[in-house]
Amino acid sequence: MTDIDFRKLLAKLDGYFQAHQIGSSGETYVAIGSLLGNAEISDLKKRLKNEEFSVDIRVIDETIEIRARKDRPLVIRWPTIPKIHVILFLATIFTTILAGTIMEGGNPFKFPSDLFMGIPFSFTLMLILGTHEFGHYYFARKHKVDATLPYFIPAPTFIGTFGAFIKIKSPIYRKDALIQIGAAGPIAGFLIAVPALAIGLAKSTVVESTGSELGIILGDSILMKILVWITHPGLGPLQDILLHPIAFAGWIGLLVTMLNLLPIGQLDGGHVAYAFFGRKHDRIAKLSFLALILLSFFSINWLIWGALILLLMRTTKHPPVYDVDIPLSDNNKMIGYICLAIFVLCFIPTPFA
Repeated sequence: MTDIDFRKLLAKLDGYFQAHQIGSSGETYVAIGSLLGNAEISDLKKRLKNEEFSVDIRVIDETIEIRARKDRPLVIRWPTIPKIHVILFLATIFTTILAGTIMEGGNPFKFPSDLFMGIPFSFTLMLILGTHEFGHYYFARKHKVDATLPYFIPAPTFIGTFGAFIKIKSPIYRKDALIQIGAAGPIAGFLIAVPALAIGLAKSTVVESTGSELGIILGDSILMKILVWITHPGLGPLQDILLHPIAFAGWIGLLVTMLNLLPIGQLDGGHVAYAFFGRKHDRIAKLSFLALILLSFFSINWLIWGALILLLMRTTKHPPVYDVDIPLSDNNKMIGYICLAIFVLCFIPTPFA
């Protein structure tokens, strides 16, 4: 609204209102005056009823105050999502549905309608991965750290994906930001994976174990044993559980959470451990990497994951932050303890047999 607009508006009140003072405050224009003749407030409101401006008429003592401003249209701005994120997301939905369908014994290449069989697995796994990454993204934005939206990675694997990640595009300077950004993903993903696993276990089938079963034998974590005890309290020593797709997605989610919490390099656990231990992190990271080599005697998977860490990160070290010697607050220390508890609950010595 301009000064000219306001004066044109007042001109429509000629014969009804006399302005004594005219002024403005920001985008709001104000006129203080009095009624003329037998005019009433209702006359003023009637003449200004169809104006494009927002008009407020008040009676203050014996004076009339007219305030006017132009209403701003409500504009909803959707965030611009780069096409690569959309394409990868949709591709990963397809590959995880495909994997879930094959897992359920469907043949999507011969019977496309079988793809519906893979939706429970795909939906659950994508929800866990997406929640994990958006936990990172939210706290990155909260601490004004430039980060991309999640990249989902489709893959021709038995679960249909190599996971997801966000890219941090600016340095993280403070330990409080580092531990909160690093921990947000595993904690958020854990909160989705646990109920998914519990629901899936309740839907799973108990089968007799003969020792010669075909398929993948999954290792048990402490949390898995607890949930199995809750959902199948009468499970016998010669019985096993054939996991429902939702349960398998939940199990994968906890495995991903555990792997990300390894205190190495720039893994989520590396961020948390560096914020917690500062300069001592380098020694902890090296010992943790050595532990992966020792664990490979129980499962070759650990050696593969160790090799991937070296290939992708090329070091077990973590980039420094400015306040490395300043102690963490009690609240941030609690975040570290929660991550440690999650890691212990989810740890599986032999993930696949």
